[in-house]
Amino acid sequence: MGRLRSLPARLGAAPARLASPAPRTEQERHARRDAEQHWRAWYKTARWQKLRWSVLVRDLFTCRRCGKLEGETKLLVADHRIPHRGDEALFWEAGNLQCLCKPCHDRDKQREEKRR
Repeated sequence: MGRLRSLPARLGAAPARLASPAPRTEQERHARRDAEQHWRAWYKTARWQKLRWSVLVRDLFTCRRCGKLEGETKLLVADHRIPHRGDEALFWEAGNLQCLCKPCHDRDKQREEKRR
């Protein structure tokens, strides 16, 4: 009985790594997410800060969901009613923004968006 010869690879050489390693820290996870989604940089602009502030003032620092009046502005979120998903016009549209407290945004709103 003869020996089997190795067959030539049909797909070529396998890449050394198919995907980059999983992020180890929260900072690494956020850095990767920011690199993949270019529009996240918009949140770091002075234009966004000004728009965010105008929404909080317009809504009287009150959560549109639970009605809580929050004096600590870092606990308030200017939330997009309709998710913009990178659409620049929708991102900057003041009429698409609402004031939410952080718990309502992080719990209720995120749960809703994941269901859609």
